[in-house]
Amino acid sequence: MLITILGIESSCDDTSAAVIRDGYLLSNVIAGQDVHKSYGGVVPELASRSHLANIIPVVDQAIKQACIKKEEISAISFTLGPGLLGSLLVGTSFAKGLSLSLKIPLIEVNHLHGHVLSHFIIEKNNPKPVPKFPHLCLLISGGHTQIIKVDSPLLMKVIGNTIDDAVGEAFDKAAKVLGLPYPGGPVIDKLALKGNPNAFTFAKPRISELDFSFSGLKTSFLYFLRDKMAKNPEFITREKNNLCASLQQTIVEILLEKITKAVKKTGIKEITISGGVSANMAIRKQFSELSAKNNWNVFIPPLAFSTDNAAMIAITGYYKFQQKLFAGHDVVPIARFNI
Repeated sequence: MLITILGIESSCDDTSAAVIRDGYLLSNVIAGQDVHKSYGGVVPELASRSHLANIIPVVDQAIKQACIKKEEISAISFTLGPGLLGSLLVGTSFAKGLSLSLKIPLIEVNHLHGHVLSHFIIEKNNPKPVPKFPHLCLLISGGHTQIIKVDSPLLMKVIGNTIDDAVGEAFDKAAKVLGLPYPGGPVIDKLALKGNPNAFTFAKPRISELDFSFSGLKTSFLYFLRDKMAKNPEFITREKNNLCASLQQTIVEILLEKITKAVKKTGIKEITISGGVSANMAIRKQFSELSAKNNWNVFIPPLAFSTDNAAMIAITGYYKFQQKLFAGHDVVPIARFNI
């Protein structure tokens, strides 16, 4: 029997739907929301309203692009959390209604779990090897920075976590101080290509074991700019590219140091990188170089599967369907949800 999963993702400001059949991706449709750029961050109320407008056409397009009929869907997987509660409610409510109308099971998915399993999305026209078990996943996004030991598609444990800010948050807040538009991470990444990563030095927090901290780095960066601007009001304008390159290099070094420590501690050399910040070019380049140097097997996701997407929700639903891990229709979204 063919297993066809419709995945729905609505945790933040992207409305997405995808169809996966027997592990192969048939479609992945994403509708973004540009309205938030003028506010310097995602506005929850505007996000939920946009989801309401987008979810029906997005799901419709995902089914049409997959060249299937809705009656062929085996189950609907949806993001239960973590995320913005209003946004999650839209996706959850739609998934419930569609599953009732089609009389098919409902599968709840942890958004972070989906990011971890994004490496198992198989595109028919572009098949690639998938990670072996166990492996270590470095999950880096706007809200999370974690090292996860993954023993199977449904068995994983966080062995390192941020004690304050996430790496994506550090990028965005630093960008705001520099006067860059939202989202700041991609802008810093672009400007850093033109700068010298060794131009300036910023503090790297010394946190024990495998945990992270980015609050001290943000403070160091802010005070550095304050002191330089007091002497030269044009400092940021003149040194913007070097500032972006140096900040980015500091963050990459923190991530590299922690994953190297995790490999030594666990003995696992199969590494995956997931989450929106994995789209950063410097992170991708330096992790690949470290992989070759240390004989690691590193998996970096395609850019389409780095940021929020429903394909990762659908592939997680596919594995949960095989174990008959279905949700009841009384399930409610969870804004804060650990893996």
